[in-house]
Amino acid sequence: MRRALFFILLVSGIPGATFGQTASSDSQTLQALLTEVRELRQDLRISLARIQGAQVLLSRLQTQQGSVTRASERLNDDRSKLADAQANQKHVAGRIKELEDTLSAEQNLAQQKDLRDMINHSKSELEASTDVEQQRQATEIEAAQQLRTEQDKLNALEIQLDDLVRKLGNPSERSTR
Repeated sequence: MRRALFFILLVSGIPGATFGQTASSDSQTLQALLTEVRELRQDLRISLARIQGAQVLLSRLQTQQGSVTRASERLNDDRSKLADAQANQKHVAGRIKELEDTLSAEQNLAQQKDLRDMINHSKSELEASTDVEQQRQATEIEAAQQLRTEQDKLNALEIQLDDLVRKLGNPSERSTR
């Protein structure tokens, strides 16, 4: 009987002791969970801000790539126009040389007068062609500078994107924990 009474007291006493311990243990567990949820929430906010920054950066990068492409196309067009102007200038200079050679060999005065008129006209054309070439050179230089500027902007954006990717991939920089 003593054993039965001892067993009953023991069984009825354990739940009482357990309830006293459970309250503080549950409170600590809940507090730890709450802290973890807050930290996760903060990490999520930081990640979302970085993702939004990355989206904006990618959009700017695409826009800048378009600007570089347009500047490159403009430079190619300007170089082509400059090459055409230089070819035209060489053609006119060659024509003048041919006319002068023909003039020196010509005996007929009427033909000499016509050749001189053609040489004067060609020299005027050469002068105009030289002016066009100089304008094309200036335009080509400006287009090359614009392309360099646009490429520098693109490089800066790529560096920013690389930094952001590195931060997203580095867990120690993800949160301030």
